[in-house]
Amino acid sequence: MGALHGKTALVTGAAKRIGREIALELAREGADVAITFHRSDREARKTVVDLAGLGVRAVALRCDVRDADNVQEMLREVKRELGGIDIVVNNAAVFEEAAFGKITVDQWDNIFDTNVRGAFLVSQGATRELRTRKGRIINIGSLGGMRAWSKHAHYCASKAALHMLTLAMAKALAPEIAVNAIAPGVIDLGEKERRAMHRRFAKMTPMQTTGRSTDIAVAVRFFATCPKFITGQILAVDGGLSLK
Repeated sequence: MGALHGKTALVTGAAKRIGREIALELAREGADVAITFHRSDREARKTVVDLAGLGVRAVALRCDVRDADNVQEMLREVKRELGGIDIVVNNAAVFEEAAFGKITVDQWDNIFDTNVRGAFLVSQGATRELRTRKGRIINIGSLGGMRAWSKHAHYCASKAALHMLTLAMAKALAPEIAVNAIAPGVIDLGEKERRAMHRRFAKMTPMQTTGRSTDIAVAVRFFATCPKFITGQILAVDGGLSLK
């Protein structure tokens, strides 16, 4: 049996891409998994089938993490379906490129509402359950929250805020709950239109490659299974790019 047998994980925004891989990795370790999705209904159904194929219980719930009432309803449904919550992975996020002078107020608000407010609402809503079960919160930040990118000011600012929220929650929720974050670097998700960019960044990276979704998923597994003495950490998974 895996290290997470008997545990339940909630992974937001996990119908596809990095979130899906995180959910699968936790299931491989034996965790029952609830995933949320916003619009990717078809992908979410497929991910649940794949999770169940690993021998765990799985459920997909539509949730807009920006909406406080919707988040509370989702958390209640997770507990009804799977019995509780031991691990929360705040993965749901918006990534967007825009020149600083072209960022609209709506774009600013949407990226902060999803990337920061969403993680806050889910974490706060799950706090009582996580305290009882001595649980963990793992936030998916970004290298952009540690290094400034000129064409992503609103995104970078939101991820920097998420990193600080991680540190504040680690203090506020101790000793029952461990809170950590992962800051992915450039991750190749197989998009053809980004191949040239990935090749360029690979040359800039000490490890001479871009990352994969599995790299982030394994880092999440580490924080999900590591000693509870590890809290308040932001782990860059970036091939050394942040050293530049």
